[in-house]
Amino acid sequence: MDEELQKILKYLRLGGLLAHWDELLAEAQRGRFSHGRLLKHVLQAEYSAKSDNARVLRRKRANIPELLEIETFPFTRQPKLDRKRIMSLYDRFDYMTKQQNIVWLGPTGCGKTGLATGFLLQAIDRGYRGYFITFPELLAELYASLADHSEAKVIRKYVAYDCLVIDEVGYAEIEPAQVGLFFTLMQKRHKTKTTLITSNLGFSEWGSFLKNNHLTGALLDRLTETSHPINMKNCVSLRAKLDKGGESDAA
Repeated sequence: MDEELQKILKYLRLGGLLAHWDELLAEAQRGRFSHGRLLKHVLQAEYSAKSDNARVLRRKRANIPELLEIETFPFTRQPKLDRKRIMSLYDRFDYMTKQQNIVWLGPTGCGKTGLATGFLLQAIDRGYRGYFITFPELLAELYASLADHSEAKVIRKYVAYDCLVIDEVGYAEIEPAQVGLFFTLMQKRHKTKTTLITSNLGFSEWGSFLKNNHLTGALLDRLTETSHPINMKNCVSLRAKLDKGGESDAA
């Protein structure tokens, strides 16, 4: 490749072509590509490279603590979990295309976070913007925004994500102002974006930490209207096996 062509490719930010130009030409020569086929071939290669780079970047920006793929989830160690239903939801991808929610309810350590992460990663890999945050972290950010009156900006930030995981709902004490902000966020995401929630408390117990019966009822009405609840209350903890050197499983 001559210097002029290198300069052009760098200017156009066609890094894939720049790095693999000779390989692509050699492949085209072996296949005796026509001019049109060669042009399509190099453009497809560059598109593939850029798409993969964008996917990797979306993953990095998603704040996921551990990249737990659905393929690695130890279903065999959770015999009381409806694997068929989980995989049907995953494969249909309705939760993204129809802006539906999924809520995993069950005890600590049974794999709720791992499943939510697997669904989030699929959405990211298919081109959607996603983000992972724990409920206490979200509450802290919403509460801090009151001090500088940036709550509207923070809510817009979380409304913008196509797929948002809110992990460990129910693990934190919550102030009345935080309840209102959390409700506003969920209301704005209702029927427009997908929210994946994990909680160690059943819906009937949410009033115990939200401490506002009116908003709790309104929140659950909106949340369950377009949600797939996954009951994992009879599932076993996977963490004891992890401590003994087993597979890596999140809550």
